[in-house]
Amino acid sequence: MDFDVFVVGGGPSGATAAWDLAREGRSVAMLDRAGRIKPCGGAIPPRAIKDFDIPDHLLVAKVETARMISPTGRSVDIHIENGFVGMVDREDFDEFLRLRAVKEGAVRLTGTYLRIERDADGSHVIWRDKATGEERRTKTRLIIGADGARSLVARDNVPGGDKIPYVIAYHEIVRAPAANKSYDPKRCDVVYDGRISPDFYGWVFPHGDTASIGMGSGIDGVDLKQATADLRASSGLTDCETIRREGAPIPLHPLDCWDNARDVVLAGDAAGVVAPSSGEGIYYAMVGGRVAGAAAHAFLQSGKVRDLRLARKLFMKEHKTVFKVLRSMQDAYYKSDERRERFVSLCHDKDVQTLTFEAYMNKKLVAARPLAHIKIGLKNLAHLTRLVAPNWT
Repeated sequence: MDFDVFVVGGGPSGATAAWDLAREGRSVAMLDRAGRIKPCGGAIPPRAIKDFDIPDHLLVAKVETARMISPTGRSVDIHIENGFVGMVDREDFDEFLRLRAVKEGAVRLTGTYLRIERDADGSHVIWRDKATGEERRTKTRLIIGADGARSLVARDNVPGGDKIPYVIAYHEIVRAPAANKSYDPKRCDVVYDGRISPDFYGWVFPHGDTASIGMGSGIDGVDLKQATADLRASSGLTDCETIRREGAPIPLHPLDCWDNARDVVLAGDAAGVVAPSSGEGIYYAMVGGRVAGAAAHAFLQSGKVRDLRLARKLFMKEHKTVFKVLRSMQDAYYKSDERRERFVSLCHDKDVQTLTFEAYMNKKLVAARPLAHIKIGLKNLAHLTRLVAPNWT
């Protein structure tokens, strides 16, 4: 078959693009490697559930509290008012998204992307069929690269696609213990401790019958497995049965260009759309897939390659400011344990808690309380200039 669009990658981004385009009546191929599960804390906010019609049965847990833990072991519990954060297991979640795209008419292919070849007849994706081991050649009008932070599609076709910076995330899925003083199946623990991660953070996230325990770092030489073992020990989870271990790169910031002005547009991790500071990726990957699908649909209608730029324009129009704020926060507070201690202390502030979670849940900055923003800005300045000491009252 020839296709309007060939999507490389069947994670949340690629599957969402394939789903949207199939519903628009486009012929879509979706190529995915079977059996891979991306390491991920699995958190999705209410806006993701609403915008992408996520059914309740995929939520393995509903988190009501976030616990922020400082380098000295002090903690702040932030209760989520009027809602919850959903938790998903990527093995089941990603497969649901792929099957949903197929139900709408996308053709699912299982194999490995190799390259794109172009000739007088058009563009062709060359891929290796997992079942036979043979190379396949599929003609398409457009390729969506949704193949992760080390995207081969981006590397070979998009300016800057071979230089995207990233951190390595690693986690272990364990059999969850019964609720106890260290572990709460309705609470996410976020650990800001240089001994666990010198430049990011560690986490313990509930997944119903299981839990995700992990960390990330972009610094060479950090022993991710040992750091995770240390986190398990400090969280009282050493003796829990380990079900699986996973690691993968997580991009640090969006690429400046998402298309090649011809026949390729990027989406999700391949375009670098992971939130700074939090490392949140599922919601933004799905948005990335949606805007890539919108750009593809516009291009197929008009035949104008400039329409491929819509993917980045649409994404940045809504999320650029949030990404800038989160990047500033990461640059300010993740540099040292002293800064991390101050950051967790600052989270005691009720205005900080309210505005942070309103922004997280709704995916936009809250501008309705200017005095609160001013107060938080002054407190940030006081901490960053060391005019005040961390306050744990």
